Amino acid sequence: MTDTHPENEFSAGTTHFGYQTVAEGEKEHRVRAVFDSVAKSYDVMNDAMSGGLHRLWKRFAVGQLNLRPGERVLDLASGTGDLIRLMSRRVGSDGLVLHTDINAAMLQVGRDHLLDQGVVAPSTQCNAECLPFADRSFDAVTIAFGLRNVTHKDRALAEMHRVLKPGGRALVLEFSRPVAPLRAPYDWYSFNVLPKLGAAIAGDAESYQYLAESIRMHPAQEELKAMFEAAGLRRVEWFNLTGGIVAVHRGYRMA
Repeated sequence: MTDTHPENEFSAGTTHFGYQTVAEGEKEHRVRAVFDSVAKSYDVMNDAMSGGLHRLWKRFAVGQLNLRPGERVLDLASGTGDLIRLMSRRVGSDGLVLHTDINAAMLQVGRDHLLDQGVVAPSTQCNAECLPFADRSFDAVTIAFGLRNVTHKDRALAEMHRVLKPGGRALVLEFSRPVAPLRAPYDWYSFNVLPKLGAAIAGDAESYQYLAESIRMHPAQEELKAMFEAAGLRRVEWFNLTGGIVAVHRGYRMA
C-alpha cells in the first residue's frame, strides 16, 4: 500500500487527490477545502498524529539550511508557521522570512500564532507553482509537508530554483517511503488510526483519510531527488527521519 505512483501515470488534464483521479483544476479546490476544514485544529492534530515528533523533524530540517544572520528565506505552504519561528531566530532582525500559503484560512491561523509568540513575518497568499517573486531573490526556499498537495510538483520545484540566488538552498520536508519493516505497521496506523483521530479532534475523518492517501501518492526519496535535479537543483541529497516515514531533501542553485 505504500507504493508511490509517478505523476505521468495520469492522463492529460488529470491528477490525483489521494487515491482518486480528478481534473487538474479540481485538485486545488479540494485541497483548499481540506485545509479550510482542519486549520483551527491543525497544530493539535500534528502533535497527536506524530506524538510530537513533527517538532523534531522541523528543527532538523531547519538545521540543514545553515542559515546566517541577514539572509532572506521564502517559506512555502507555511501553515501555522512552525518553520517561520525557527528560521526567524536564525536570520535575525537584519534578515527576512516570508510566511506564505495558498490557503487563506491556514495563513490567518499561522499569522495569529506567530504574533502570539512575538514573531512578525510578512504574509503573502500565493501558489507555489507560480510565485510572485523576482528571480534570484532568496537565500533559501523551504516547504514542509506541503509539496504532496501541489498539483504540479515539478513546476513548484522549478519556481523554487528560479527565485533562489546562486548558492541558495531549496529544502523539502515531507512524508516519504519508510524502510520495509515499518511499512505494514505504518499502513495500519495511517488508515485505521489517523481518520479516527481526525474525527475525534478535528471533526473531520475524510481530510485525514486524504492525508494518508496523499502520502502514498507522493514520490519516494529517489524519485523526488530526480525531480529536484530536473528542476535545475544540484548537490541534491536526502536525510531519512524516523525510518524514512519522513525525509528532508536539500538541493542548491549553482548559477
